[in-house]
Amino acid sequence: MTQIHRSNRGGRIDRSRELSFTFNGKRYTGYAGDTLASALLANGVDIVNRSFKYSRPRGIVAAGPEEPNAVVQLGASEAAQVPNVRATQQALYEGLVARSTNGWPNVQRDMMGMIGKLGGSFMPPGFYYKTFMAPASMWMTYEKYIRKGAGLGRSPLESDPDIYDHINQHCDVLIIGGGAAGLAAARIAADSGARVMLCDEQEELGGSLLDSRETLDGLPAPEWVSQVVTELAGRENVELLPRTTANGYHDHNFVTLHERRTEHLSDTAPAVNHRPQARSRLHRVRARHVILATGTHERPLVYGNNDVPGNMVAGAVSTYIRRFGVVPGHKLVLSVSNDHAYRTALDWHESGREVVAIVDARATSQGELAEQARAQGIRIINQSAVIEAKGSDRVTAARIARVDLDAFCVLGHEETLSCDTIASSGGYSPVIHLSSHTGTRPVWRDDVLGFVPGDVKGMTSVGGVHGVFALKAVLEHATEGTRRALEAIGFDGASSAPGLPDVAERREAPACALFQVPHVKSAMRAPKQFVDLQNDVTAAGIELATREGFESIEHVKRYTALGFGTDQGKLGNINGMAIAARCLKRSIPEVGTTVFRPNYTPVTFGAIVGRHCRELFDPERYTALHAWHVEHGAEFEDVGQWKRPWYFPQVRAGAVSGERESMAEAVARECLAVREKVGILDASTLGKIDIQGPDAREFLGRVYTNKWAKLAPGRVRYGLMCKDDGMLMDDGTTSCLAENHFLMTTTTGGAAGVMEWLELWHQTEWPELEVYFTSVTDHWATMTVTGPQARKLMSEVTDIDLSPDQFKFMDWREGNVAGIPARVFRISFTGELAYEINVQANYAMPVWKALFEKGDKYGLTPYGTETMHVLRAEKGLIIVGQDTDGSVTPEDLGMQWAVGYDKPFSWIGKRALTRPDTARTDRKQFVGLKPRDPKVVLEEGAQIVFDPEQSIPMTMVGHVTSSYYSPNLGHGFALAVIKGGRDRLGQTVYLPMKDGVVHEAEIVSPVFIDPKGERQNV
Repeated sequence: MTQIHRSNRGGRIDRSRELSFTFNGKRYTGYAGDTLASALLANGVDIVNRSFKYSRPRGIVAAGPEEPNAVVQLGASEAAQVPNVRATQQALYEGLVARSTNGWPNVQRDMMGMIGKLGGSFMPPGFYYKTFMAPASMWMTYEKYIRKGAGLGRSPLESDPDIYDHINQHCDVLIIGGGAAGLAAARIAADSGARVMLCDEQEELGGSLLDSRETLDGLPAPEWVSQVVTELAGRENVELLPRTTANGYHDHNFVTLHERRTEHLSDTAPAVNHRPQARSRLHRVRARHVILATGTHERPLVYGNNDVPGNMVAGAVSTYIRRFGVVPGHKLVLSVSNDHAYRTALDWHESGREVVAIVDARATSQGELAEQARAQGIRIINQSAVIEAKGSDRVTAARIARVDLDAFCVLGHEETLSCDTIASSGGYSPVIHLSSHTGTRPVWRDDVLGFVPGDVKGMTSVGGVHGVFALKAVLEHATEGTRRALEAIGFDGASSAPGLPDVAERREAPACALFQVPHVKSAMRAPKQFVDLQNDVTAAGIELATREGFESIEHVKRYTALGFGTDQGKLGNINGMAIAARCLKRSIPEVGTTVFRPNYTPVTFGAIVGRHCRELFDPERYTALHAWHVEHGAEFEDVGQWKRPWYFPQVRAGAVSGERESMAEAVARECLAVREKVGILDASTLGKIDIQGPDAREFLGRVYTNKWAKLAPGRVRYGLMCKDDGMLMDDGTTSCLAENHFLMTTTTGGAAGVMEWLELWHQTEWPELEVYFTSVTDHWATMTVTGPQARKLMSEVTDIDLSPDQFKFMDWREGNVAGIPARVFRISFTGELAYEINVQANYAMPVWKALFEKGDKYGLTPYGTETMHVLRAEKGLIIVGQDTDGSVTPEDLGMQWAVGYDKPFSWIGKRALTRPDTARTDRKQFVGLKPRDPKVVLEEGAQIVFDPEQSIPMTMVGHVTSSYYSPNLGHGFALAVIKGGRDRLGQTVYLPMKDGVVHEAEIVSPVFIDPKGERQNV
């Protein structure tokens, strides 16, 4: 297809390198140096998308990150799909494939477009709160179509083939923005010897100078830019980062930069020397000082049908003409309220196309650019504005009228001008998003009719973002601001810095700004005047929101969706605030701005994640005995990040084909072995925290519910740990290794959380306590030998005196096991005689093998976590996170014995247990359940009711927390929490199961085996 809007000359594109690309299934051509947007305009593509709410046809409006419409789905293959890419920021490359994010069956003929033709009557602001309410039975149908019409683009369904990088950086000065102000600041900072980073989100540095009409030091602005960039690139203390967006500005000058490294080359990152490159990189930068040189976004005017393709921002038209050699139309009407926008008409005229008229809302136009326009014979119509664009799929005419800015009304004298492009400029909005990320509110400036950054410690705003627009003034302001910033951090910013370039000034500051074309009647009755093009927010919608009582701009935003979406209101927010202010009869600064949040522009999940994905996101942790478990056929389960042996299936006796046991068969065998002989468990994954310091006892007494002041060395105590709401968060044993030295154990999954919890309370609440914590989970391997034959087996491998009177339950001893120094603990999670052996992890394997060498005659059997669960449940022992759910107190569990109510210090959660709610007698309490049918294994999570005849919805009184079949008991059993359960022992409860059958069970004690604890104390 011919590039019908490509000029024969000009631009910074490489016309010798023609590139082909596909958009919405049709093939086009462009040139190296094009963006996707400029190439589409060159090929005469008017409709690039459909609007979010009304499905109206939308064309390209802007040329940078503020573009609201040209948001595309990129990628030729499913794995390469990237949603919500701005065509204005996507460099063209050979073979690029893109399509519109909205429009069915296609963007030209969209079935949803009927909604736009029906107007806003059926979809006013907040319509989703007011409709689809009845009949309720139809909601699932409504939801299906609502979801189908929502969103921009879609996530890929296949794994991302690309890789992404993170890099941590430090610098003295970070300059955000590579336009005139940023380059001037970089030259000064570089000369001072400071470490400088300069980033800009465009393909090349230079900003608006790349399409400027000015000259600097006698050179056209783009040539001056090339000279300065070459100079900076040669400095060792300067890092230049084009194609890099500062997407988040956080506390203490921590800024995240998203660098697009290969996205301008292909769908997937190409390889270099056979090694894949990172598609993008996230720089995590800590800067001593930040120079904010983000410039401005030009404000469009708000008038009827201003969303029809062919309506553009004036500065974008100049950018496409001068930088890309694309004139996006034939006949231009320019509607402005400032002098600088006149350059668009001059650029259009010089390209050989017709400027129908410049329509200026001000009474007079006296600037140099206006004089040049008159000299070219361009018609200028003052005190007038475009009030409506004509056309549907493309602008066909502009309706203009005389206006009174002071009275905000139309004076009449209408005229219709035939054209295919309307460019508008209502002034310039400083790009304050990043400074607002810090929580600092922007400051209104009447002289520029815009907000500028507030004071942020360690940041200096320069140039356009500070409300300085004329080029010479921008350079001076950036130079002085940078010098002050350098002096503040200890650098001499004025020693031998390069002088200011000689500027042939043609840039003129806007004299005023017009936010909305006025109408005599309410905007509700006027043609649609769009404020936020991406979210279909109209002036009428904002008026309606204020009439319905939404006075806060944050509420207006949420009710209308103003500033939502991927563009975050870059084009529309100020206009929307101005309209809201007029409706509320307030000033714009009184209305204020909404809160800006990262990211400044969309960032892919891949870039955010970096290399922390797949096995690096969720790494697999192995115990020191993992190889033995694999060799002996263990099946594994994930517990936290650990791979723990689940069960050890053996070949069935007499099996011809070597069939192995099922899990039920293996678990039954392992359970019987532990209760009747001896079993061994790899318990190395239990969390272990070494606690030392003079105040260690005091600290333990504050975080545990029970007392620790008198625990003697050589003894072990079980403890419960509550959150400050009184609910159980973890449990475990803590051993006294010496007077001020303890070893705490935690659940496998809770180890990291408990460590963080201890550090949090120490650092923020009790910093006066001298106590130190060290995670030693990986340092020690733990082997649990348990069962009636445990003492006999242990006596063959250790020199520790194991006699019951010398080594009692809840004691620990130090000695050798299989010749290896070890700590041995008499702790039991099975209710049987048990020893937990802790050795340095590197020595675990020889100890483990020695136990098996001596254990054959005792029937030593390895068992896994499933058997461990059955054994501990038979004993009524809990697992935090399974038998608790964050709403269970120690008293609910019947564990008052582990709570020191008379402790002198208020331990964490103590006060919460005095609340009326936690003292209720009908709270869910921990009990056991014995199904009436011994073959039944109740479903974990199954809800419990007292009355099975109750009509639906039934009153649920509890649920099953753990449920197993016990080969030792010969029947199924369960643990549960039931309202008032301890007072209902012997009663029957009912459990509706997913198979449709209601099962009966008797409430019993949660301890099914050895209720007096005789086995573990033997």
